[in-house]
Amino acid sequence: MVAAKIRWGEKRWIAFGRRVWFNRGMSDRLSRPEHPPGEPKLLDRLRAACRVRHYSLRTEDAYHDWVRRFILFHDKRHPADMAAAEITAFLTHLAVDGGVGASTQNQAYSAILFLYRHVLRADPGVIAGVVRAHRPKRLPVVLTKPEVRLVLRQLDDPYRLVAHLLYGSGLRLLEALRLRVKDLDFARRELTVREGKGNKDRVTMLPSSLEPELLHHLDGVRRGHEKDLAAGGGTVYLPAALDRKLPAAAAEWKWQYVFPSPVRSTDPRSGAVRRHHLHEGSMSRAVSAAVRASGIGKRATSHSFRHSFATHLLEAGYDIRTVQELLGHEDVSTTMIYTHVLNRGGLGVKSPLDD
Repeated sequence: MVAAKIRWGEKRWIAFGRRVWFNRGMSDRLSRPEHPPGEPKLLDRLRAACRVRHYSLRTEDAYHDWVRRFILFHDKRHPADMAAAEITAFLTHLAVDGGVGASTQNQAYSAILFLYRHVLRADPGVIAGVVRAHRPKRLPVVLTKPEVRLVLRQLDDPYRLVAHLLYGSGLRLLEALRLRVKDLDFARRELTVREGKGNKDRVTMLPSSLEPELLHHLDGVRRGHEKDLAAGGGTVYLPAALDRKLPAAAAEWKWQYVFPSPVRSTDPRSGAVRRHHLHEGSMSRAVSAAVRASGIGKRATSHSFRHSFATHLLEAGYDIRTVQELLGHEDVSTTMIYTHVLNRGGLGVKSPLDD
């Protein structure tokens, strides 16, 4: 294997085959040598532009990383000195040499366009001739009801309770982890998803069979919250600057996460030390281990519970529009993929072999 080494001071950027590894010690602050003193660095301006538009921290970090990689690919040239030709070369490199998937390449494309439009306020020109990675259509991995039970039995709390909500309410992983106490309505047997995909709220079902477990779980969470308050903590992140509008709300019980993290952490934006929700990586690892331990021969993930929720509702005869509302899909065509999983189509075709 041949490694191409490019010196940058005492640091090296090493590209191995399809994967590119960056020395983590290098500076974030890539800018032109004639950078005016006192003016924010380019990547700092990029982060500021993301925050002004209320982009999530995940999007902000992703855009930051792609712009940095774009600059390094062109030997640290400033983006203001580059245009469509350099963008085309970078995106084509990702598809041809990097072998990245279509969604990864599209994310890089969006990050660079964001840089030019909203940070540099420049038009890079017509970006043509890019070798695009085509996004193949894949059917989702769906578990049968017995397989769901097998996987759930391999999980320990609180991961098992989270998985029950993923399957029982059709939630995405982060939607479940970001649930606040106030979002659960046991009387109406429903829960409210706040700022879901596309920054939209929706209401979905709260399984009645989970009520005793959830109430018992919340009792434990409340005791932990009271201990945090006694120790001078007990605050959580509040969206949309509510911590300034309602200074006491961050410590109120109703705003606490249903699935809090066992440790407190530092907010990367504000620097405040708070108790955040469970980390999605921990939940994903727990589900992967449970799938292996269950012995089922499917490549299931946390998202497979959501796919299974939709498929099993359709199998039970529920209307596809109802399932669309519960899943929060903007277009029913997105929900239609589960009819392909059922192998029914619109006509309920039956194999001649079954006769």
